[in-house]
Amino acid sequence: MHIDELLTFSQPAWINETTAVYRERIISADWGQGRTAFGGITAGMVFTAINAQVEDSRVLRAFNTNFIGPITLDYPFDIEVVKLREGKNVSHFSGQIIQNGKVCVASQACFGVGRVSKISVENHEVHAMSAPRKAQFIPQIPKVTPKFLRHFDLAIAEGGVPFTGRKTHHYHGFMRFSQAPETLTDGHLITMIDAWPPTLLQMMRWPAPASTVTWNIEFIHPHRPVSGADWFAYQAHTRQAADGYGHTEATIWDKDNEVVAISRQTVAVFD
Repeated sequence: MHIDELLTFSQPAWINETTAVYRERIISADWGQGRTAFGGITAGMVFTAINAQVEDSRVLRAFNTNFIGPITLDYPFDIEVVKLREGKNVSHFSGQIIQNGKVCVASQACFGVGRVSKISVENHEVHAMSAPRKAQFIPQIPKVTPKFLRHFDLAIAEGGVPFTGRKTHHYHGFMRFSQAPETLTDGHLITMIDAWPPTLLQMMRWPAPASTVTWNIEFIHPHRPVSGADWFAYQAHTRQAADGYGHTEATIWDKDNEVVAISRQTVAVFD
């Protein structure tokens, strides 16, 4: 399934004045990651469902997701959206993917309207990487490479392929969709940012399970116009890892070398 098919929603069923449900959604097997669905697409779908209920004047400021349990591919699930509070300037929503009566993914989103302010601090953080001409990452190897990676072009500038026993624990590089979406929304960007493997996997010497437990992403506004074919720069670093858990931070830049998002993840590794 193309990314635009998964991030297109019809009208929901309303349970009450604050709760809407999108029923019978399906993620196809080509978006699989191990025994579940790729986390980025589940987060992107929850965000898109939430965003459909938000006023156009309010933009995404922060999005937090907990990956609670596996999602069965090619099998229906519901996305439930709840308006927690809508104030004069800020709105809070929650979203859940529910399959077979169990919550698999739970997210909370914060949207805020832009306001006139005397406070202005510019973000001058830039990267020095040159945009790639083509993807340079893991080839599609049956039963080895996660299926969802076929939907992305990743190009490593620094860091190693997972399970190669590297001493490095960071990634620098670029990313884009292999088949460009018609319009690149924040839902597309959320999905794409999660395409990179956890920074710790390159340190392992053989394949072992790993999964994101909690993911927080903050968006920097205003955004410059971008297209679905643009490369986005990505740099992720491990802040700390011990006891089977790692904590990483990443910065994402657009084609104009302006920061568009800041990402933080807690990752569980089972080595």
